[in-house]
Amino acid sequence: MFYYALKVVISALIIVMISEMAKRSSGVAALIAALPLTSVLAMVWMNVEGVGPEKIAELSSQIFWLVLPSLLLFLILPVLLKQGWGFWLSLGLSAASTITCYLLLLPLLRRLGVQL
Repeated sequence: MFYYALKVVISALIIVMISEMAKRSSGVAALIAALPLTSVLAMVWMNVEGVGPEKIAELSSQIFWLVLPSLLLFLILPVLLKQGWGFWLSLGLSAASTITCYLLLLPLLRRLGVQL
């Protein structure tokens, strides 16, 4: 139980650090947020828990393919916000666009032989 609490605390601290840093410098916060911290943490936790390198490599490869559609959110959200759309509507539309892109990409990746 302590181990899971430790994982939650470390992960939460990173998120809080980024959101607090964004209040002072959005560029630095963006740089930190752009790092694949969540992915790296997941792989570190897997390694600590004794998961084999083949499973970690598989996760890393799958993350690569699934990051691509998520980039759409970061393109659409600022455009909508700059156009004067409200935050929640902009975020919702950006997320919906990202989900749609995932749904379109998954069958394509399967046809190309990428296992997810």
